[in-house]
Amino acid sequence: MFQEIKQYLADSDLLLNAVGEGIYGFDLDGNAVFINPAAERMTGWNNSEMLGHNIHQYHHHSHADGSDYPAHECKIYGTLKDGVSREVSGEVFWRKDGSSFPVEYTTTAVYRDGNIIGAVAVFRDVTRQKAAEKALHDALSEVKTLSKQLQTENTYLINELQQQWSGQGLVGSSVQFEKMLMQLELVAQTQSTVLILGENGTGKELVARNIHQLSPRSNTPLIKVNCAAFADNLLESELFGHERGAFTGAIERRKGRFEIANNGTLFLDEIGELSMSAQGKLLQVLQEQEFERVGGNKTIKVDIRVIAATNRDLQGMVDEGTYRMDLFYRLNVFPIHIPPLRERIEDIEPLCQVILTKLNAKLGKSIRGIKQKSLTKLKQYHWPGNIRELQNVLEHEAILTTSDVMEVKHALFDAKVKNNQAVSSMADAERNHIERVLNHCQWRIGGKTGAAAILELPESTLRSKMKKLAIVRPLS
Repeated sequence: MFQEIKQYLADSDLLLNAVGEGIYGFDLDGNAVFINPAAERMTGWNNSEMLGHNIHQYHHHSHADGSDYPAHECKIYGTLKDGVSREVSGEVFWRKDGSSFPVEYTTTAVYRDGNIIGAVAVFRDVTRQKAAEKALHDALSEVKTLSKQLQTENTYLINELQQQWSGQGLVGSSVQFEKMLMQLELVAQTQSTVLILGENGTGKELVARNIHQLSPRSNTPLIKVNCAAFADNLLESELFGHERGAFTGAIERRKGRFEIANNGTLFLDEIGELSMSAQGKLLQVLQEQEFERVGGNKTIKVDIRVIAATNRDLQGMVDEGTYRMDLFYRLNVFPIHIPPLRERIEDIEPLCQVILTKLNAKLGKSIRGIKQKSLTKLKQYHWPGNIRELQNVLEHEAILTTSDVMEVKHALFDAKVKNNQAVSSMADAERNHIERVLNHCQWRIGGKTGAAAILELPESTLRSKMKKLAIVRPLS
């Protein structure tokens, strides 16, 4: 029998010696009758040491963890018994020096005249394959970790805006408000640039957030940039990011808001406060949808939907030459005007209910509603600070309220004249305060000791307020 198998394999001797896989031939007792050169190279065992011997005890005696691998469980010997071919992976062969290597092998029975006379095992060293698989697994694991970090970052960026307390909500049934909602719903489904126009406190940020949430980009970041919050020399870095060493203090590379907002929505608040220089840089990015980080030379392309907001009259600023016409038309694709609260007085009652619900949760109260007399008082006031002022008034009253029905006693409503017209308002108080500060500064607006610095406002914002409140320097 030994000679038959040996002769069978020797018939293909040249071929078997040339292949790169290791090949063993076995007789029915499991003894080696043929070992090709590749098998010798991989295991370190020579023909002279193994021919005629039970190979299992030489290179297949243990599992990868060192535990015993009994011969009766060996897949190679299994084929000798039942003639069934097997493809095996996840096992190791042991070298003569005591080390092991991962293998994949196949076992095939050898027949003559219909009877099994032995078996052949063809194996290969899969060390490199296993290393590549591990490297791939590690890389995928790292990608998964980075994806989770990115998801966390995006969730934070998305929620950064959403978590701000917005008690006013998009609530109302007035004709003006419903018209605005219809425009909001229509434009939300497009990729068009939106310009939200409205006085301070009308809820421009809330409208922007709802446009984003109703848009196809709702699962991507909504990134806000307050254009009035950064000086010119910092705004470019804030918007476009910077490379390490781009300027003093740039100790590491930083992504800008445009890059973070890629595939999402960028909300440019206070867009009317940009300097002419900043307007030019912004226009170029909006046109090309690409930019370079400060101090960098790599062009970064982005896909961004832009929503801008302002309380300024941009058309008037264009006419005055303080705002670029081309940027204005780039932003003014679809303007949405938010009506001031004084023009939708009928919405005050539902707004109050929404605000009270938020206040109850925030302050641990259980206020059910507002007395009718107080509601009438709220409706008679002209609300220069709009919904934000209403929110502040109700929060002040909620803190003082000890019953489940609120009575509004705010100082805003104390001083009255005929026809229930208020002689004192937020606008009056703001105007008086600004004039006092200006007088103190001898009407100097800019500089460290100017009125803008004392009021903690950008110079452009202060000038805008002075124009809105008709504040002019008295003739000396």
